[in-house]
Amino acid sequence: MGFFSRKPDFHIPEDGIDRIETITIGGIQQSILIQSHSPKNPVLLFLHGGPSMPLPGVSSRGKNYTVATNTQDLVKHFTVVFWDQRGTGQSYHKDIPQTSMTFDQLVSDAAELTDFLRETFNQEKIFLAAHSFGTLIGMYLIKSHPGKFHSYVGLSQIISWVENDREGLEWAKKEAKRRGDFKALNELEAVGDPPFTEGYKQWGVLRKWQMKYSTMVYKDDKIKHPGLGKISLNMLISRDYSLTDVFHTFYSGFRLIYSDEFIRNIPKIDVRKDVPSVGVPVTFIHGRKDVHVHAHLAEDYLNTLKTTHEKNFIWMDKSAHLFHPDDTELIEQHLINQLSHIKPEVINL
Repeated sequence: MGFFSRKPDFHIPEDGIDRIETITIGGIQQSILIQSHSPKNPVLLFLHGGPSMPLPGVSSRGKNYTVATNTQDLVKHFTVVFWDQRGTGQSYHKDIPQTSMTFDQLVSDAAELTDFLRETFNQEKIFLAAHSFGTLIGMYLIKSHPGKFHSYVGLSQIISWVENDREGLEWAKKEAKRRGDFKALNELEAVGDPPFTEGYKQWGVLRKWQMKYSTMVYKDDKIKHPGLGKISLNMLISRDYSLTDVFHTFYSGFRLIYSDEFIRNIPKIDVRKDVPSVGVPVTFIHGRKDVHVHAHLAEDYLNTLKTTHEKNFIWMDKSAHLFHPDDTELIEQHLINQLSHIKPEVINL
């Protein structure tokens, strides 16, 4: 799978596309990776999670496994675009105003990037997929611009930040009790109830214990997973990332976006309330072992979502929040199946 190798897992033919572009989005320079066997392929824009966790992103060039999908076959069918969002990875700049690091600005950036790709590849509509925090951007994007997308796929779809924190806190407390971890239990009891608006005193405490209790990755005696550490190492060995880019991802970018203001405002994001209906086909894909983003919130939302289009919920049995390599292979095929949403007359414009 190329976890520790600089050698790419696959190669793009000479008449394809394999490049990194730096473009102006929302008034600042941001970087995207474009990979495709043919410039005539339909465009698939993939939104990474985090915030400030650009996997898949620019550092994923030539990598098959990317925590949320495989790409080796995907680039044969799509022009796949990975984007380092504002303030992270190769889209970090020290002069980015922290006041611009808002959810609304990230949605606006994604909309501007969508238009750039539509114009560049002469396509009226593109495909959209997202993972984790990126799924919030994705849902608000299809709400505002349904006519620009063929379909949407949300991987580990977040619905309500507050309700997910509530579920996460309850799970962490139960896990602390199960382990007899009274230090964790005392800290978790002290944070109170969501919404968490006091930054690291509340939200940070919950995330600390979620990470220590491995909510991101599932593995047991039979199910093996490369783990968050090995996955993150791909940034260090990427031929396109410098040590500075890695530093900006895991330190500078985190400090830039996770301001007290951002943490105070993020509980206001509620897909259930703000996006009661959609104008495109929607698929949610969720890891059955995921206790970081809680699936029943997405299931309940999808059941009540108003749409005249297809909507589906798909389980990945080996996965928690970061998908198992066996499941990312399946996810890749589900994404390829999204091509069925293209009307015949708009193929290969």
